[in-house]
Amino acid sequence: MAHLFSPLKIKNIELKNRIAVSPMCEYSSEDGFANDWHLIHLGSRAVGGAGLIITEACAVSAEGRITFADLGIYRDEHIEKLKTIIDFIHEHGAVAGVQLAHAGRKASHEKPWNGNKQIPSNQPNGWKSVAPSAIPFIESEEAPLELDKAGIEKVKADFKTATKRAIAAGFKLIELHAAHGYLIHQFLSPISNKRTDDYGGSFENRIRLLLEVVEAVKEVWPKENPLFVRISSTEWTEGGWTANDSVALAKVLKDKSIDLIDCSSGGNVAHAKIPLKPGYQVEFAEKIKKESGILTGAVGLITTPYQADEIIQEGEADLIFLAREMLRDPHFPLRAAHELGHEVKWPVQYERAKWQ
Repeated sequence: MAHLFSPLKIKNIELKNRIAVSPMCEYSSEDGFANDWHLIHLGSRAVGGAGLIITEACAVSAEGRITFADLGIYRDEHIEKLKTIIDFIHEHGAVAGVQLAHAGRKASHEKPWNGNKQIPSNQPNGWKSVAPSAIPFIESEEAPLELDKAGIEKVKADFKTATKRAIAAGFKLIELHAAHGYLIHQFLSPISNKRTDDYGGSFENRIRLLLEVVEAVKEVWPKENPLFVRISSTEWTEGGWTANDSVALAKVLKDKSIDLIDCSSGGNVAHAKIPLKPGYQVEFAEKIKKESGILTGAVGLITTPYQADEIIQEGEADLIFLAREMLRDPHFPLRAAHELGHEVKWPVQYERAKWQ
């Protein structure tokens, strides 16, 4: 029976355990550049024993950033520092992945600790956001520009070029961000997508952009390397995207050689009522896994080794994505191995601190 410290082989990658560091925005970049904060933040989780470490949402274009302080991969000059970070992660036995993202209508915002409000496009550090339809996320915000055909082609080209840079930097895994109310999710949802062309209306039309981005990425991404997609499994809102939609999408993505669905939820409806409780999104990972046959990742208020281990043992998901718990405890995997009774390799510099 698989458990939290069972290795997981996906294509040519083998993760040493089922613990993944979930993408967590740090809002600590200038013009998209990674810096020593990112090295320490991501590197310490590698030292702490995680099997997979995925960068925060990495913008494929400058206008695709959530804030002006987001990490980016839209310039060739971004590669050098990313490569330093990736090399360190790989040196310590983890696999480095990148989450490629475009914020869509949720772009051009202030940092969270400075209020998180939208910065108008005519103000410093602001720009005009884009979306499937000219509907703002919050009514009081500046409406986004509805993407025309040329704009959609640019988005696809940006994801493809970002993939080339990810290869050059040394990433071994890509996750496409189609969740949390960002651009691709905005196309998926009937709440934010009111288009009447080939990208709106029916389920098949609303998933079109995601499928075309997948194909653009696959044109350059090595076939032997894993490709994940993060989705919001439900919008928790009547008339929105549902768990059944997610199953249907997962079946299509599996046929398109996507390896794993990272099952989050929400983010596209400002006032959605989300029933927060420990492991509140695990049911979606289980449903999508069992009904589509694709690998899934569980995320959301998973905070203890026993909770994470039970999810794997019960077959509810194949990978555990940890976010806030990893912020609290970068060495969660080492502690979890001790508590669950598994022997794992520690960094030699830390061996004298091993629990007996």
